[in-house]
Amino acid sequence: MKKHSARVAPLSSYSTQVLTCPISEGEDGSESHGDTAGSETSGENRFYQTCANAVLKVLGGLLVVLCVSSSWMGTTQLVKLTFQSFSCPFFISWFSSNWNILFFPIYYSVHVMTTQEKQTPIQKFRECSKLFGEDGMTLKLFVKRTAPFSILWTLTNYLYLLALKKLTATDVSALYCCHKAFVFLLSWIVLKDRFMGVRIVAAIMAITGIVMMAYADGFHGDSFVGVALAVGSASTSALYKVLFKMFLGSANLGEVAHFLSTMGFFNLILISFVSLILYFTKVEHWGSLSSLPWGYLCGLAGLWLVFNILVHVGVVLTYPILISIGTLLSVPGNAAVDVLKHEVIFSVVRLAATCIICLGFLLLLLPEEWDSVTLRFLATIADKKTEEHGEELTESSVHTRSRSRANGTVSIPLA
Repeated sequence: MKKHSARVAPLSSYSTQVLTCPISEGEDGSESHGDTAGSETSGENRFYQTCANAVLKVLGGLLVVLCVSSSWMGTTQLVKLTFQSFSCPFFISWFSSNWNILFFPIYYSVHVMTTQEKQTPIQKFRECSKLFGEDGMTLKLFVKRTAPFSILWTLTNYLYLLALKKLTATDVSALYCCHKAFVFLLSWIVLKDRFMGVRIVAAIMAITGIVMMAYADGFHGDSFVGVALAVGSASTSALYKVLFKMFLGSANLGEVAHFLSTMGFFNLILISFVSLILYFTKVEHWGSLSSLPWGYLCGLAGLWLVFNILVHVGVVLTYPILISIGTLLSVPGNAAVDVLKHEVIFSVVRLAATCIICLGFLLLLLPEEWDSVTLRFLATIADKKTEEHGEELTESSVHTRSRSRANGTVSIPLA
């Protein structure tokens, strides 16, 4: 009996453990299963949200690129159409620049619709006028800050329009892309930006393309003059952008809209005298106001305004590289229109010059850390290949040893 009682006692205690343990384990297991399911659901939601944000960002970038290229290409082609009935480039430039006054009203309208902040236009205008100083905008600061930019703006547009009278839209748009190389050179000299060898190569390619474009029809006639005018437009545009970055680089979107509207107002008040002088000296004869092609002029000014809004606002809201790619894509767009509609035949030299300029433009879009990123990428690929090669050697050695053991011999691999 003592032996039987000694045998029964452990079994009863063991059965108690068996009965109680599964219950606790079942409860804990259900809780852990619920936590796992919840974490998996939240992880899937984060993944889908990340994918959706990436897709929206890509689609938004493509839309910006398409709008920039379409507006710039449409502006160039409308200028060519306007010249057929109205050949007054300075008046067209002055009329289009006056539309910059609409920058701040458009910004304020979007600002009111997208925010709950209630400010009158005057209050918002005074807030954004701090760009000119703590005391706001005065007459002296208005002339001092606005006059240089307005003059460079007018020269850029006027020289671009003059070049379109001498060359095709494709040639002028390609030569205008050289402004990116000039911006790099001026930024390196004036703003002390980082020196990059690849950008020097791109600048040399841009200069080579300019020389080839001028050589296409010989260094004489309208072709050479048109190339010089287009390069002059690219140079003044580069100087404008470097000065804009120097003095207004830290400005927010409202201050940029304020500054561009102020520049449009300066153009309307003071640059008008230049247009009147050209009219009375009969350098540019407008005729009667009713005879002006207002449809072409308003369409041209509207497209130019859209392009300038995308360039200045897009740099603040999106990636600047998208604006540059959109400007570059206007070159093949203009080429397609020139070939299909105007039946322009491009020579081999012009095509080679255009391709060289576009390739140099693409090299200028490389980020500053592209060399270190490329080296890290190549090092990662080399490490993966080394690991794969080591695994292959290990597998081959194991296979060789297994075969040698099966044959009764031992083989030592040499590598």
